[in-house]
Amino acid sequence: MIYILIIIHQLIKKIMLIESLTFIIILFALIGIAIGSYPNFRMNRATIALVASTALIIIGAITLDQAFKAIDISTIVLIFSMMILNINLRLSGFFNIITSKIISFAKTPKQLLLLIIFSSGLLSSIFLNDTIVIMFTPLIISVVISLKRNPIPYLVALATSANVGSVATIVGNPQNMIVGILSKISFTQFALKLTPIALIGLAIIWIVIVLVYKSEFGNEKLYAGIEPEYRVYRPLLIKTTIILVIMLIAFNIGFPIALTALSGASLLLITRRIKPERVFLEIDWSLLIFFSGLFIITHTLNEYFISKYFQLNKSLFSGNMVFDLSLVSAALSNLISNVPAVLLISRALLKINNAENLWLTLAMSSTFAGNLTLLGSVANLIVAESAKKQGIKLGFMEYLKTGIPITIITMILGIIWLNLI
Repeated sequence: MIYILIIIHQLIKKIMLIESLTFIIILFALIGIAIGSYPNFRMNRATIALVASTALIIIGAITLDQAFKAIDISTIVLIFSMMILNINLRLSGFFNIITSKIISFAKTPKQLLLLIIFSSGLLSSIFLNDTIVIMFTPLIISVVISLKRNPIPYLVALATSANVGSVATIVGNPQNMIVGILSKISFTQFALKLTPIALIGLAIIWIVIVLVYKSEFGNEKLYAGIEPEYRVYRPLLIKTTIILVIMLIAFNIGFPIALTALSGASLLLITRRIKPERVFLEIDWSLLIFFSGLFIITHTLNEYFISKYFQLNKSLFSGNMVFDLSLVSAALSNLISNVPAVLLISRALLKINNAENLWLTLAMSSTFAGNLTLLGSVANLIVAESAKKQGIKLGFMEYLKTGIPITIITMILGIIWLNLI
């Protein structure tokens, strides 16, 4: 009997040790992901997620087989496939053409702002929002500088509209992809429910920026600036456009999203003109590693802590479910970043039946919350860092002047909209 008690005692101590180490590793990971890096160790988000997930396996918090199963392959495949599509569009000159059209159509600063907001927003609903800001930021800076305009409001407009516009479809941003895959909401249904609020949100961005930067947006005419030089690779542009259209049709018909995107990517890699190595070199492998590690971390967090001490169900909400979930999602998104927040909340939503509206709420709130601060989304940071390289400082406090009202207004309108539909 004594031996049995000793064995039980040792097991309890071992379990408590594993649980303590698990908590420390996950805390290390989430803090690092929220900050963006651990500079002293040269660790970015991808490295942090990889090291933390490996550590969880080593200490026995999760087995290797469980870790593999925790990774949602459909989400990884979808992101990978959209990267290939975006790279081919960039190589063909597609994004440069869009920027050139913006310049030629804009006659006043307000028109230029409007075109930047809606082109960025609408393109972000089809492609990853991060891709749009990567391509647009240097081009828009060259345009506004040549027109002798203040670049700050246009850069803020680019970042916030890329975030807001991306909420419209499953392929608009990484958190939407997670929601779409896990909830099994169709591409068409998702777009029909969230596109209206995305369009309204883009209009809100224009109004807020015009009001905050009154001196920049008078009624004066724009003098023609120097259009950025670019090359168009017409055969690739035509091929990529055709495949993109076919993909969008397949999405709307109801074909599996991940498989459809992978099929489109595979067709793009069948070519005599561009070596596949050139495409693979430009794929953001670190993002795929980040997501894979994050799936393992959030799965472990859910198994050890969330499922034990916190149960999300309909009885948890004291009032309006859409409102309550939006607040939780927005708060978590700004504490630990929107993708980890979505993964955590998704684990709980999977246990609720008939939760389509809650899934849409999660997509809306986690995306709109990214506009609150400069650190709120990767798209914001990409714009700020790209601008910094060209001597333009988009500061934290400067961003807040528009980020706060845009986030509050769009979140309120999103909650109202999702309560009405």
